[in-house]
Amino acid sequence: MPLSEHEQRLLDQIERELYAEDPKFASTVRGARFRRPARRRRIQGIALFVVGVALLVLGVMVRALWVADVPLMSVFGFVVMFAGVLLAVMSGRGGGDGKQGGAKAAKAKSSFTQRMEERFRQRFEEQ
Repeated sequence: MPLSEHEQRLLDQIERELYAEDPKFASTVRGARFRRPARRRRIQGIALFVVGVALLVLGVMVRALWVADVPLMSVFGFVVMFAGVLLAVMSGRGGGDGKQGGAKAAKAKSSFTQRMEERFRQRFEEQ
């Protein structure tokens, strides 16, 4: 759902104040540093999925790889496929590379954020 004009203006104002308050943090968040590992993991997950499909098909086709009428190579291929899908799907989650700890999160709550929270509360009290 797209933002209204008012919400877009508020978001732009928040961004400007964030850049003014902490330009290093803002450039880090804005940069593609956090996206690259996720993209790499997604590609690795897709590659694992393809390898898993190949193992699955190979296990079904080659009877010599069966143990007690169970295609073990196919079962292993399915597990590899599943792991690849999980890696590809979960790569976009997690909020970065986990370098920010609780101390930084508490420090990030500055007067700017407190002012924005107060403005937000006031809007709902007015209505």
